[in-house]
Amino acid sequence: MSVAVRVIPCLDVDAGRVVKGVNFADLRDAGDPVELAHRYDRAGADELTFLDVTASSGQRETTLDVVSRTAEQVFIPLTVGGGVREIADVDRLLRAGADKVSINTAAVSRPQVINEITDHFGAQVLVLSLDARRTADPMVPSGFEVTTYGGRTGTGIDAVAWAREASERGVGEILLNSIDADGTRDGFDLEMIRAVRAAVTVPLIASGGAGAPEHFPPAVAAGADAVLAASVFHFGPVDAIAQVKRAIRDAGFTVR
Repeated sequence: MSVAVRVIPCLDVDAGRVVKGVNFADLRDAGDPVELAHRYDRAGADELTFLDVTASSGQRETTLDVVSRTAEQVFIPLTVGGGVREIADVDRLLRAGADKVSINTAAVSRPQVINEITDHFGAQVLVLSLDARRTADPMVPSGFEVTTYGGRTGTGIDAVAWAREASERGVGEILLNSIDADGTRDGFDLEMIRAVRAAVTVPLIASGGAGAPEHFPPAVAAGADAVLAASVFHFGPVDAIAQVKRAIRDAGFTVR
């Protein structure tokens, strides 16, 4: 585990606006990404993650503009994902102001792209975004299945095995998101976090389900190096980040 736990607000962006739903559905508007990024930077966030949840070639130009304007407003690391398929996509996002880039669907479709990107830019640039859901499929031994296209498509791939492979291929971090818990505000999927933590040594970011400050320390105890959330920050009190950090610190963990 890293020396200090990071607290990371997530900006899910659709057509230039931050949105949030439940289980990746029923999205509602949460504000302007540039304004929210500035607010979270001032509130003490350690990093920001910006995900284009409906990425397509038609929206890429708009996304790059939003990324650029967001990067100008923050002085903390910015991770951007959505529609990343090849080295050229990573290059464009880095030039727009991203510090790190996350990849999901394209890596599942063609795992070799992880090697290509990390060989070109270094492992520190690439984050594997792993959206997983529970399954009773006997072909998925861990009970957690990888999904793609924003959690809409099952793959039949074991999430723990995929995390291990991606780590071996060179990703610098893994952003593990529970599709079942996403937006529910009922707490993180601790079993999923523990399962992936046991399989990889790279930093692990836990996502999905946080609804209150007390939900965060158990995720850290389960093995998360960083905790990521959206609803609890977008729709919570203005000092939500400070409350989360206090809860983690009070539980005996070092926090930035």
